[in-house]
This record gives sequence, structure tokens and C-alpha cells, in this order.
Amino acid sequence: MSTQPVDSADLWAGFAALDAQQEAAAAWDDPIALTARRELPAFPTEVFPAWLGDFVRGVAEETQTAVDAAGSLALAVLATAAGGRATVHVRGRWREPLNLFVVMALPPGSRKSAVFGLMTDPLYTCEKLMATKAAGAIIEAELTARLAKEVADNAAAKAARADSDKRDQLMAEAISLGQAAEAVTVPNKPRLMADDATPEVISSLLAEQGGRLSVMSAEGGIFDIIAGRYSGTPNMEPFLKGHAGDRLRVDRRGREEFIDSPALTMGQTVQPSVLEDISRIKGAGDRGLLGRFLYSLPEDLVGYREVTPEPLAEDVADVYEERVTSLVMSLAGWTDPAVLLLTPEANEALAAYERRQEPRLRKRGGDLGHIRNWAAKLGGATARLAGLLHLAAHTENGHTQPVTADTMRDAIKLADYFTGHALAVFDLMGADHTANRARTVLDLLRANQWAEVSKREVMTKLSRAEFPTVADLDPALDLLEDHGYVRAQPVAKTGGRGRPPSPRYLTHPQLSEPTA
Repeated sequence: MSTQPVDSADLWAGFAALDAQQEAAAAWDDPIALTARRELPAFPTEVFPAWLGDFVRGVAEETQTAVDAAGSLALAVLATAAGGRATVHVRGRWREPLNLFVVMALPPGSRKSAVFGLMTDPLYTCEKLMATKAAGAIIEAELTARLAKEVADNAAAKAARADSDKRDQLMAEAISLGQAAEAVTVPNKPRLMADDATPEVISSLLAEQGGRLSVMSAEGGIFDIIAGRYSGTPNMEPFLKGHAGDRLRVDRRGREEFIDSPALTMGQTVQPSVLEDISRIKGAGDRGLLGRFLYSLPEDLVGYREVTPEPLAEDVADVYEERVTSLVMSLAGWTDPAVLLLTPEANEALAAYERRQEPRLRKRGGDLGHIRNWAAKLGGATARLAGLLHLAAHTENGHTQPVTADTMRDAIKLADYFTGHALAVFDLMGADHTANRARTVLDLLRANQWAEVSKREVMTKLSRAEFPTVADLDPALDLLEDHGYVRAQPVAKTGGRGRPPSPRYLTHPQLSEPTA
């Protein structure tokens, strides 16, 4: 039997190829999972001062709801009290007003209305107290305005009847009296809250209330109104400017007014389906409405509730009403907002948090890149949360003391909570289309167990409804590469005519050899 001589070059080439194959296999790290179901963080009630934490936990127990529901609404209550009346000075020219947009979602039958009522009752009490306190001044101003107008009208009538030699003097007096009558200002009846009003009404109420208002609702109908239920056209202007504190122009009663620093708070309890509806409001994503809300998705406890829960303790409820009332009334008279300062340590804690967050906002590789319009506002939201926690701990004299590092760290805990829930909410809204498509491609790679595959081969197996063009496939493959599932291979240039070769990808051994 004859044997063929072995070409040493071929032998070494074979060894080199084997080594390269083994090296490539060994170089794969475990892929980063494309999370399909998110673990939602628990609401950190420990960040609240005792009087508020006890009430929040008590409401959750009595209503048999997750503590997130009462906790989220507690922040909206604090923002209603402080919005437009206090700001946090962070650094340089950066100041954050203390109004918030909070939306909490629970299915029907979850007792969210009961939670809403218990949390917001003291605000209605405060409105009545403020109205009673202002009633005397309003009546006095109304009478003064009425008398001044009568005097001016009489003077005008007298001037009209006067002889020509006296008419000019009397007319000048009438004009002066008319201007004085016009200058009499009748205070508006104080209000803290509005319900599901139109954007135009909300703008007018903001003007009447000196730029401070809270839209609180247990049903979330305001989102239908924003979407244009009555006008047919979405109107987000007062909400966008009211959150940011940007100057708002208001046309009312035939005259134009400007609200220099509007402070609008929103506290909404809705059904989860409403969150999907919000995402469909034309321009809500691009213009930043969705990015202004803090979202909470409490666990639905229906089916696991105690039939006879521990009732809310009367003394805990009394202290809650007393402290909320104290905070509202102590700030009610402020026209220029109270300015809360941060200690250097608190400022550094916030800066360190911002530095940690920044890489997460990257479009490629950042876990918050797909919701960067929301996540980019986290620094400001955290400063606002710190200011509210500070005032909750010092309901009567918070403006005399700086915000501490401990308070800022508590605010960061809340920011982390809302970040986890925002990711889940934006998943629900379908914001991360790239991740959804990447999961489809990943399922395809697993099913076919390709060790190496071309983009063209992948495309032929996919639905044209989800991937109309190859360009729709590219972001999904990029994301899978970022997560370590595939590796793009260099494309060899042929130099010839015709269609260029399709890019090829190596797949992770876990996909091509799932049983290994």
C-alpha cells in the first residue's frame, strides 16, 4: 500500500486553523441577556420620615395594596404642597422646582381609588382652610373694586354733562379714577388642585393661582384630554412648560398674561392600558411629555389579599393630616419660592450619581439608551425628590436648613426605583423596538443552530411585517453583537461586478451547540 507524502505547509495550515478555531471558541464570554421580563424594584419606604412612612405602610395594609401605590402618591402630595413655593439650588445657575409628574398604574378592582382618597384628603382640607383665610380679603377687594368703578363711572358721566370750559379737567379726573379702579386687584379663590380639565382651563388656573397648580385624578382622564378628546388636536404646552418652569403665555378674558415660572404637579392613578394609550399621543415622545413622568407599576395583590386587614391607626392618620397641612400652610404665602441649599456632601452625592448614570445613556451599550429622553432628566428629578424628602422631614422650617447627603442618598434610592419601573413601562409602551426585534433574531439563531450565518440568510427567514428591509435588521444585529451573541466578520472585497457578498456573523457557541 502506497502512502501520499504529507505536505508540511498543509499540515501547519491545518494546525493553525484548528488553533484559530479553538482560540475563537475560548474567547467567547457569556452573553448578556436580553431581558424579556424585568424584576421591578420594591418601593423604599424607609426614605420617608417616620410620620409619612408609617402612614404609607398603614394605607397599604388597610387597602391591601402594594406599598408603591401610596408611596408614589405621597410624593405627588408633597409636590402639591411645595410646587411653586420652593426650589432646590443644585450648583451654578441650576435650580430645580419641586413639582413632579407621577403616574401609578394598577388594574381595575385594585382599590387604587381608595388609596388615592386617603393620600389626598388633607389637600382638600387645606384648600378649604386657604379659601376661608382669603375670604375676607377677597370680599374687601371686590367691594373696593365695585365702589371705585362706580366713582369712576359717575365722574365720567359728570364730565360728559359739563360745559366745555370744565369738560377737559373733569375728563382728566374721570380717566384717573378709571385707571385707579382698573388697578384694584381682586384675589382669586385659592386652589391647590384641578381634576381632568382642558389644557386651556389649566393654563388659566395656573395664571389665577400665581403659577402653582396640581392636577390630581384617580382615573387619569387627563391623558385623553391632552390627546385632543375635545379639540381634536393634542395640546401639551401647559404640561411641558408647567413641568420645566418655562415661561407660559396665557390668553384670558381678552388680555394676554405671562406666567414666568409655572409649577404644575400631576398625580395620576390609571389602568396599565392607559400607559400604552399615552405613548400613542401624537408628539408625546418626541416633545418630551413621556420623559417627564415618574412611573410606578405596583404589584397587583388581587387574589392574595387579607379579608380582615389591620385598620389604619387613627393617631397615624391624624399626624399625617397635621404634617401635610403644616407644610401646605407654611408655604402658601410665599410669592418668591423658598430656596433649598445642598450641603457640599449632598452635592457630591448627586454628582457621583450623575457620573454613574451617564454611560447608561449611550445609544450603543447603554441600558437606558432607548429611554434616554426619560433617563437624561434623572439628575433633575433626583434633586427634586431630595428637596421634597427634606421638606417632609422639616415641614415648618425646611428652608432654614440645607439638604443633607443622607437625604440625597434617599432620593437616589427613589430614582433607582423609578428607573426600574420606567424601563418596564417603556417596554409596555413598545419604546424599545430594537430589543424586541433582537429577541426575534435571537430566537431564529437558536432554532437554526448556525455556527456562522450571513445577513442575507437571516433576512430570508424573517417576517417582512417585522423586518420590511435589511436596514431594519441592522440595529437588531448590532444589539446582539453588543450583548455578545454574534460577531461580525470582515467582508472580503471581490473587486468584481455584481452584488457584494453579504456580511457574515459568527454565533455564540451557546446558540450553535445549545446542549454543550
